[in-house]
Order: sequence, then structure tokens, then C-alpha cells
Amino acid sequence: MRSSVRTVGVLDKAVGLLDVLEARPRSLAELVEATGLSRATAHRLAVALEEHGLVRRDAEGRFALGARLVALGQAASAGLSLVEVAGPALADLRDATGESVQLYVREGDDRVCIAALESPHGLRTIVPVGARLPLGVGSGGRVLEPGAAIPRPGWIDSVGEREEGVASVSAPVLDAAGVVVAAISVSGPIGRTTRTPGRRYGPAVVAAARRLERDAGLVDA
Repeated sequence: MRSSVRTVGVLDKAVGLLDVLEARPRSLAELVEATGLSRATAHRLAVALEEHGLVRRDAEGRFALGARLVALGQAASAGLSLVEVAGPALADLRDATGESVQLYVREGDDRVCIAALESPHGLRTIVPVGARLPLGVGSGGRVLEPGAAIPRPGWIDSVGEREEGVASVSAPVLDAAGVVVAAISVSGPIGRTTRTPGRRYGPAVVAAARRLERDAGLVDA
């Protein structure tokens, strides 16, 4: 427990440092003055954040917000806007397939479930909103993996990859430039989805992805 508290304390200090840099770039001395941290702590946190791309040095050597925050902000914004309009596409996909449906976005080396609807069946796949799952495993993870090659039908399926006994089918949600911004998925027990779930659900998942693109304004209606 004490270890967790210490970890949260460090996180609070790091976020406080970022809050200070939101106003303008600052030298180490200015960071110390604005945050109340010791010089050693402020320097250690700033350098650690710099290594992760969350902080950078400007031409004068001052600490400033890093470019990675721009990408994270864009991903968060896109994810939130998708959630706001995803309801109808997800509901229709769930009703058409009878299985649980999810919407994922990529965050770093993970995929995060930002919306989900459960199958009406007693035996069903449950992925809670906010769940973090690995990239490269399961159809949703493979769709969101950087450089993923989506087969011509427009979907990827998986059988027992992420979880034994579960199959899934996923399709990419694309922006106007063809960049993958999310993955929409259907998942359920192999007993119902079969070991070739793409044949059964692929077209419906792709249609849901195209609808979500239109509803979200990612492509022309």
C-alpha cells in the first residue's frame, strides 16, 4: 500500500509540473519556484517526462510541453467524439449479430475499450469500458497495431488468441486520409461464433465501421 501511495505522489508531482509548463516554457529554477519542488526532484521529473516525449527543451534550454502531448490530445479528442456518436452503429451491430460489440482506440502499446454493448445471451463476452488490452493479440489488437495490413474483405478475425474459447471479428474505423483511428469489434464464445467468425460477421462489422465513419464525420456522408 505504501508503495502505491508513493507512486501516486510522484504522479501528482509530475502532473503538477506539466500544469506549470502549460502556461509557458520555464527554466529549472522557474520550475522549482512555481511547483515548490526541490531542485533535484524537479530536475528528475522533468528529465523523465522528457524521455517520454511529454516534455522537451526549447532553443534556450528551457523545459516546455512535449510534442507527444499533441498526439495524445488528438487521440483523446477523437476517442471522445467517436463515443458520442457510436451508439447507433454499435447497437445495430449487436442486434444483427446477437454478440457483444466493442469500440477500441490505440493508446501507446495498448488498445483501450471506449464503448461496449453486451450480448443478450447468458454466455457472452464482457469487455468493460476502460479495459486496456494488448496490441497484436486478438482481432481488435491486430487492427490497431501500427502498420497493420487489413485483408481485402476489410476485417480481421481471431479464434482463441486473447482468451481461450472466445472468437472475434474487427474492422478499422478510418479517417478521410485512410488512417486507422479505431477498431470496431464483435466477440463471443466460439460455440456460437464458430471457428470462422469472419465469414459469419465480417460484412456486418465492416458495414458498422463505415457507418461510424459517416456518423462521426470522418468521411463524407
